[in-house]
Amino acid sequence: MMNIDKLFEKALAKGLSDVQVYLNNSTQLSIEVFAGELDKYEIADTSSLTIRGVLNGKMGTYVTEVMDDSLIDGIVDHLIENAKVIDSLDDAIIYAGDKFYQPLEGLFNEELANKPVAEKIESVKQLDKLFHESDSRLTIAETMYSETTRSMMIQNTKGLKLYNKVNSAYLGGSVIVKDDKDQRTGFDIEITNEFSDFNPEKLAKEIVDSATEKLGAGPIASGPYEIVFDRGALATLLSAFSNIFSADAVHKGFSLLRGKLNEEVGSKLVTIVDDPFMKKSSSSRSFDDEGVATKYKELISAGVLKTYLHNLVTAKKDGVESTGNGLRGNIAAVNLKFLPGESSLDDILATVKHGVYITDVQGAHAGANPVSGDFSLQASGFVVNDGKKADPVALITVAGNFIAMLKDITMVANDLKMSYYGITCPSVKVKSMAVAGK
Repeated sequence: MMNIDKLFEKALAKGLSDVQVYLNNSTQLSIEVFAGELDKYEIADTSSLTIRGVLNGKMGTYVTEVMDDSLIDGIVDHLIENAKVIDSLDDAIIYAGDKFYQPLEGLFNEELANKPVAEKIESVKQLDKLFHESDSRLTIAETMYSETTRSMMIQNTKGLKLYNKVNSAYLGGSVIVKDDKDQRTGFDIEITNEFSDFNPEKLAKEIVDSATEKLGAGPIASGPYEIVFDRGALATLLSAFSNIFSADAVHKGFSLLRGKLNEEVGSKLVTIVDDPFMKKSSSSRSFDDEGVATKYKELISAGVLKTYLHNLVTAKKDGVESTGNGLRGNIAAVNLKFLPGESSLDDILATVKHGVYITDVQGAHAGANPVSGDFSLQASGFVVNDGKKADPVALITVAGNFIAMLKDITMVANDLKMSYYGITCPSVKVKSMAVAGK
């Protein structure tokens, strides 16, 4: 590891007024099983050191994966030269720190880290075996396990020194099922840092059932329908609009939420938060990449837009405090979460007279406009008539406006789950949306 104190000493001696280093270490274990055999076993270690230095009010930056003291002189010279050519009008800020940083309780699980790899491989093989035993129509199954341990350290010449360590894993897979007329896929994962949370039997059944239930799916007549978005489909849609909460996107005119602070942007059932301390997420953290303390915050509270997400620069422009969301050179939520309601998914489906239960949407990032809020997405799921799930549906398009959709949410389920995108959502019911089919 590079001698940080020596780096600071040389940088200050050469005229830099402030310097900060951010160290990110990540270890990822990846296991894949195909046709009952271990297909992939890989451990990848990555480390990067980001050094930022201020010269005459401009910020120079240097990123390296080599952390040797012999590089210090070159790094300092690069920071100086980089700062000289910066033409940004934004203030260069090195943060002195906050009075309080939330302790991260239970976010690094020693038991998960120390569990023998052989047991982890065996769990993947068990899930694969369950897939193949579940249904004769299954033709292909790919089973996977991924585990990430991440540590973060930040230190600067203003005396700030912080450290976080978290870990998390997921187990899941994808399957293809086929009959004499059709072929469908199923996919899901379970995310946690408690190995005992994994339930291969339940996971295998849910993934295979999600595929077999869709066999024979086809389009339905175009028109308005009541819509129930499954939690996974809603997470995919929300991921396409997640950047609208960034104050930088707002300032640049790239967000449909521009000018809407303290206005109603959803129904009273809609509360969307950023929870940087969420259990079992490897993204959770007590400080952002700038050293600002992270905070639990309601972005939309009972339908009302309460705040944008800020880093130090956008916060100064707006005359507010940073929300602790300066991440990886951008502004983003740590753990975006749509808070659950009190109804079960079955309760919600029972209220639908003439609608579609959408379990999957595709092309969200290409088919969604973050400025207007309009989206048009290919979707699949099931017809719902008089409260009962009926025929499977595919090759349809669901279209609407993101804010109009949020305002038309009439029920929110209690089936909260973190998605592959790292966004946590429940299932929701929307009053009416346009569906294009046949």
